[in-house]
Amino acid sequence: MNSCKPTLKIVSVQLRVRGVVQGVGFRPFIYRLARRYGLSGWVLNDAEGVLIEVRGAADTVTDFIAAIRREAPPASRVEDVAELLRRDGGELGGFEIRESAGAATITTLISPDLVVCPDCLAELFDPQDFRSRYPYINCTNCGPRYSIILALPYDRPLTTMKDYPLCSRCEAEYHDPENRRFHAQPVACPACGPSLRYLGAAGQELAAGEAVINLAALQLRNGAILAIKGLGGYHLACDATDAVAVEAMRVRKFRKEKPFALMARDLAALAGIVMLDAAAEALLTSAARPIALLAKGQKSLPLALAPDNAELGIMLPYTPLHQLLFAAGAPPLLVMTSANRSSEPIAYRDEEALTRLAGIADGFVVGERPIARRVDDSVVTIMDGAPAMIRRARGYAPSPVLRDARFARPILALGAGLKNAIALATGGYLFVSQHLGDLDNLDAFEAFQETVLDLTSMYRVDLSETLVVHDLHPGYPSSRYAEQLPGPRLAVQHHLAHIASVLAEHGAWELPVIGFSFDGTGLGSDDTVWGGEIICGSLASGLERVGHLRRALLPGGDAAARNPEQAAVGFLHELEADLWRPLLSEKPVRVALSLIRSGLNTPTTSSMGRLFDTVAALCGFRRPMTFEGQAAIWLESLARQAAPSEPYPFPFDGATWDYRALLTPLLADLRAGSQVAAVAYRFHAALATGVVEAAVRLREQGYGSTVALSGGVWHNKLLHRLALDGLRQRGFTVWWNQQVPVGDGGIAVGQAALAAREVQDVSRHSV
Repeated sequence: MNSCKPTLKIVSVQLRVRGVVQGVGFRPFIYRLARRYGLSGWVLNDAEGVLIEVRGAADTVTDFIAAIRREAPPASRVEDVAELLRRDGGELGGFEIRESAGAATITTLISPDLVVCPDCLAELFDPQDFRSRYPYINCTNCGPRYSIILALPYDRPLTTMKDYPLCSRCEAEYHDPENRRFHAQPVACPACGPSLRYLGAAGQELAAGEAVINLAALQLRNGAILAIKGLGGYHLACDATDAVAVEAMRVRKFRKEKPFALMARDLAALAGIVMLDAAAEALLTSAARPIALLAKGQKSLPLALAPDNAELGIMLPYTPLHQLLFAAGAPPLLVMTSANRSSEPIAYRDEEALTRLAGIADGFVVGERPIARRVDDSVVTIMDGAPAMIRRARGYAPSPVLRDARFARPILALGAGLKNAIALATGGYLFVSQHLGDLDNLDAFEAFQETVLDLTSMYRVDLSETLVVHDLHPGYPSSRYAEQLPGPRLAVQHHLAHIASVLAEHGAWELPVIGFSFDGTGLGSDDTVWGGEIICGSLASGLERVGHLRRALLPGGDAAARNPEQAAVGFLHELEADLWRPLLSEKPVRVALSLIRSGLNTPTTSSMGRLFDTVAALCGFRRPMTFEGQAAIWLESLARQAAPSEPYPFPFDGATWDYRALLTPLLADLRAGSQVAAVAYRFHAALATGVVEAAVRLREQGYGSTVALSGGVWHNKLLHRLALDGLRQRGFTVWWNQQVPVGDGGIAVGQAALAAREVQDVSRHSV
């Protein structure tokens, strides 16, 4: 009897992997995985991600595909593993990594910059390792990515490391598929890579190589202010416990009161400095290593670090250089703030830093590795136990926040005038840039223009065929810039974009919502200044304004937005003067009343931000603000000191909230000598109650049971918590921005989402 041995069915399968799969060790991972499963074929990077062909037994190929998702490298993000081609048979043999392939259109995802990994840290402090104490140590699991990429696909000749040829030892690791530096594009060592220099205040070289670290640590201990080159730009650093150094930083940087970011050596160094819980520790130690906003602890620190603020911005070391500085004896808590003068973007080129920071820095720690683009530190807070973005940059940008077929057509959303970030829709993804700053600043506007060209060229988007979306305000620099671009344009109202950004984040295109869009300013469709708006509808059917804060006057326009007392008069002038005038300074009151009587430069506003300024002024904040939102932050900090108490009345009549009903008893309490902290708390509680009351009435009118919160006012944790508790108690589902900022840094996402529903080309249109 003849016996037949079963034969294995051999198949050839071509796979496309999309996601964050370049620059994170993905090709080496596929190489090792294929060898483990005994498969033949190849892998390469191309413009859409990673392309794989494997040949082998059909069952083995199936297991291999499942393992791609299950075992993907920690720094990667696999969004899709698609089978492009399957055929029977195929030649068996080895498996290889092939050269990258280019294409006309690029949709691959760029990895953000990555925190130094434990393996590299171990080598960094291993005296026997040939990269011991080398500040640019990295591998496929960590190190620079977005900040060094010049073009795609991600290969060394297309990064700022292109001018550093590998030495024999680095090259051996680069070509060793069993090594974690296999095809690690920024790989380097002291023999072949960039090095450090320490320059004095006048730019003279004082140290080089390893001596830089020891000198910098010594200088920081002695109270110096140093400019230190990081991943995406320079920081200004000093000892955070040295009150003299901190005050000198404020004076030299022209930063009067805005809080400084801090870097702690480790979690242990934060004992007593901030309140730490599991959510805070997880955020601080996450791969993105953002600045986390955390409640102050009991330990005494210089008041100038974060005056009139209940929180500190804290981050942990994320580069080998940071780790080396702390190991060399740098103070365990450093100010680590963006290297710039007030309102300017971060300095990131060496010559720029030496020029712009002259007179600020006592010394410069200059790294030779060039930075391709400026990338600030990200800032994240914790809302309802989960991270929520305040400034999206290093560690997150330029990863897309959305993947949706509605973003197949190119859309360029130019964002807002303040806290600008742009968004680019292409190939079904919505990419969001790093934080770019306030566009009224010339350097920030130049950075904005550079980023538009950077993202569109990197993803090979033709601007002449791209729908350009901008704010309704024609005077914003971004709106004026839109007019210079060749493609069709769409103007989107600011507060509609805020609510649209929440819906887009949650993938809710059809669901109707009740949106509360609260911020300082934004041009409304009626040519008044909005800021306390109720926006209802859906992305599919359109959004509309259905309610708002009762209109007040804004004497002096933008000047009132910087002077709370001047803004307060616009809300108070209808009330009896004896009730409020003694609580404010005479000069701003006189100026404001004169403007109101003349009608000059006195627009009407429904701004919730200006109502916060009004109450802050009445409670004691009687000086011009030195940064946006300062008075509101001061008021929240005050309110958090008080015990819970009954809210002031804040009635909603179905269309408007009447702030006069709130201010009248508030003024009576202040005149009666009530504690200002209690008054501040009752004000916050009143707004939260007013939001709940409005939501209930609008639900009864058929607007649904989902509430969306957006706009800079919702950074206020006390207001957010009070509103959230009240809404949930009444059965509402509540959403807010988490992946992008609730403030103006998320506007571009909403602009793009509203633009995505437009089906026809437009030369100029408003929604």
